Amino acid sequence: MNYDGSPVNVLPDGRDNRDLLGSVHPPMWQNPEPKSMYNLVIVGAGPAGLAAAHYAACFGAKVALIERNLLGGTSLNAGCIPSKALIRTSRLYGEMSEAEDFGVDVPRNISVDFPAAMERMRRIRARIGRYESAEQLKDAGIDIFFGAARFNSPRTIEVEGKTLRFKKALIATGVRPLVPTIPGLAESGYLTNENLFNLTECPRRMLVIGGGPLGCEAAQAFCRLGAYVIIAQNDPMFLPREERDAAQLLSDTLARDGVEIHLNTTVVAVRMEGGQKIADLVTDNYKFSVSVDEIVVGVGRAPNVEDMGLEAANVRYDTSTGVFVNDFLRTSNARIYAAGDVCLERKFAHTADVSARIVVRNALFLGHQRMSALTIPWCTYTDPEIAHVGLYVWEAQARNIPVKTFTILMHDVDRAITDGEEEGFVKIHLRDGTDRILGATVVARHAGEMITGLSLAITSGIGLREMARVIHAYPTQVEAIKMAAVAYNRSCVSPFLKALSRRWLAW
Repeated sequence: MNYDGSPVNVLPDGRDNRDLLGSVHPPMWQNPEPKSMYNLVIVGAGPAGLAAAHYAACFGAKVALIERNLLGGTSLNAGCIPSKALIRTSRLYGEMSEAEDFGVDVPRNISVDFPAAMERMRRIRARIGRYESAEQLKDAGIDIFFGAARFNSPRTIEVEGKTLRFKKALIATGVRPLVPTIPGLAESGYLTNENLFNLTECPRRMLVIGGGPLGCEAAQAFCRLGAYVIIAQNDPMFLPREERDAAQLLSDTLARDGVEIHLNTTVVAVRMEGGQKIADLVTDNYKFSVSVDEIVVGVGRAPNVEDMGLEAANVRYDTSTGVFVNDFLRTSNARIYAAGDVCLERKFAHTADVSARIVVRNALFLGHQRMSALTIPWCTYTDPEIAHVGLYVWEAQARNIPVKTFTILMHDVDRAITDGEEEGFVKIHLRDGTDRILGATVVARHAGEMITGLSLAITSGIGLREMARVIHAYPTQVEAIKMAAVAYNRSCVSPFLKALSRRWLAW
C-alpha cells in the first residue's frame, strides 16, 4: 500500500513501469514467515534502508527489511534517477540550440520529443531498479516484508499481521513532499516529485513554486524541453543557503534559458478558470496572476513518522523535523536507531547511505562513530551545477574562524574555454594563516564530479599547499582546483623570501 493506503502502482502503465514494479514491489510477492529474532529490523527501503540491509547481511546478521511502497525509495523512483535522466535529455536540447557557438549549423526545426524523453527516463529507472530487486535482496539473505510497519512495543514491530522481534531496529522511512497551505491549490491540482515523472506530455505553461534544488532543476529542465516556465521563490535569491554569487549566476542562467523569474514572491491563491490553473502571486505588495497548465510544488519535505506506533516504541519525534537522534544516530530507545532523511538535516541519498552504515557499526558491532565527524558534499544539478563541501564563510565567521578565500574563474581554465563551459568558479576557503581547507564551492558544468577531490582533501586533512603537488591530466576542468592551490603557494612567498631568492640567483 502507498502512504495514503491506495494500491501500489507506477504510472503511466507501460512495459518499463511494469518491469520496475516487478523488481521493486512484485505484485505476487508473499511475505516470508518471520524468524524468531532478528539482529536488525529496518523500516523503509530507500537508500538508507537498502545500504543498512546489505551491510548488515554481508556480516551474517539476520535482517528484515520492511517497505510499504517501492524498494529504492524516492531516490530511485521519484528523485535522483528519473530527474537526472530527464536533465541529461534537456541539456542535449539546450546544446543543440547553441550549436552555432561550436562552429556547427543549428539543426533546423529542433522539435522536442517529450514522450520519448520520458520513455528513456522510465527505461533507465527500470534498468537500475533491477539492481535492488526484491529477489536479489532475498538471495542476499534479507527477509523482505511489503506492507505498513507499526511498532507495538519497544522490541517488536508488526507488518501485515505478522510480528517481528528484534534486537536492534532502524527507522529509515524518509520524507514526502511538503505541500504549502495555499487556498485552492489542492482543488486545482498540483505536481510534486512523486508524480511529476508520470507526465506523458509536456505542459505548455508551468508554474514552479520554490527555488530550492528541486524547483530550480525542474524549472530549467522543463523549460529546455519546451514548456514556458514561471518560477516563484519567496526568498530574494534561489538556493538561499548557497554562496550569493553562485545563486546569482544560476538566476542569470535560468533567465537566459527563458524561465520567467519572480523572486521575493509568494503564491497566495490558486483557482480553476476555463480549464487553466490561475495562480495569484504577491511581490512587495504588488499582486498579479498567471495562467498555467500545471503547478509544480518544491518547497521542502516532511518526515514520514506518522502512524508507525513510535510512541509504543518510546521513540521521540517531531512531525516537522523527524525522529530525534543523538550523534551516534540512536533514538530515545537505545535499541532503535534512525538514518537518512527521516532524521538528518542534510537530506541527500549519499548522506542516507553513509548514515545507515554508521548505524550498522554502532548498533550491531559496538561502534562509536559520530555523524558530526563526516565531511558531506552536495550538488544541485542545474546547468551549471552548484556543489559545496565543508563550511561556508558565514558559518566560519559565526565560529570566529578567520577565513581567506582563493577563487578561480572557470573562464580562466583552458578546458572550460575549449568546451565552451566558461560559466562558474571554484572557491576554496582556508583558515587564514594556514593551508587548511574549511570549505569549498564549485560552480561548473561538472561541479558534482569536481567537488569530490576537495571533499577527499578535507576528510584526509590534506592542505591546499599539498594539493598543488597533485598532477592533473591536461587539459581538464578540475585543473581549476590546482590553479587555486598554486595561487595559495604564490601568496606564501613573502617580500623577504623573494628578496632573498633574488640575491641567491644573482650569485
